Amino acid sequence: MSLLALQSDFRSWLTGASGDAGRRLAGACDAGLRVYQNNYRAQLVGCLEQTFPCLRAFVGPDAFLRAAVSHIDRRPPSAWTLDAYGERFGETLVALYPDNPDVHELAWIEWAMNTAFVAHDSLPLDAATLGAVEWDSARLLFAPSLRLAPLTTNAVDIWSALNEGREAPEARMLEQAGAMLVWRPALLVRIRVLDRATHEALSHARQHGRFDMLCALLVERLGEQAGVAEAGALLADWIGSEVVVGLAPGEDDHAS
Repeated sequence: MSLLALQSDFRSWLTGASGDAGRRLAGACDAGLRVYQNNYRAQLVGCLEQTFPCLRAFVGPDAFLRAAVSHIDRRPPSAWTLDAYGERFGETLVALYPDNPDVHELAWIEWAMNTAFVAHDSLPLDAATLGAVEWDSARLLFAPSLRLAPLTTNAVDIWSALNEGREAPEARMLEQAGAMLVWRPALLVRIRVLDRATHEALSHARQHGRFDMLCALLVERLGEQAGVAEAGALLADWIGSEVVVGLAPGEDDHAS
């Protein structure tokens, strides 16, 4: 057996308990192989438990273990670090619990908090530079740690309670869907609930980048005076909270 074939069989046995691969290696019931497989699964379960502690507390250890084992069977590790292993755990949860958006959103929060913490650093925007900005073409630069997702349940309240060691409230649907924003100013990861209008404005600004296009959206929605005022208030909040961390010249400025 070549080294490549040996490695392929070992991976097939380790990740999927392939009987054919086991027999080629040393026999499917070989105790040594089972030790490797048990250690492999235990390490991945531990990784998911460490990444999603509030989710585990919310659904219970038995349900979490079943979900973790299902995920391990569906998604063997593919990255160089186990820190990335929880990336698609939410997809497994959607498949296992299609009628539980609270579970999906709670998992999203924990994964977003983890990835925001290790995102590239950014410095706050210097307010003294704002006077020289050409607002008709300025592009907004958002924090690399920014994560944004729809919110339909009270998952943020559930996460907050469990993160603080309190009893979690009963899951419920929100009267009006909104969004949740996760980002990391300095060293502290933060989470904020957004209403639908603010979510739409932030999503639009991230997609198009230009401040004048944000103004146009809000003017169309609210009228000229109120729309411009709302755009200014949102920008001030985003800069002050380090959601926006820079301003860049627009394409027109580069061309000139």
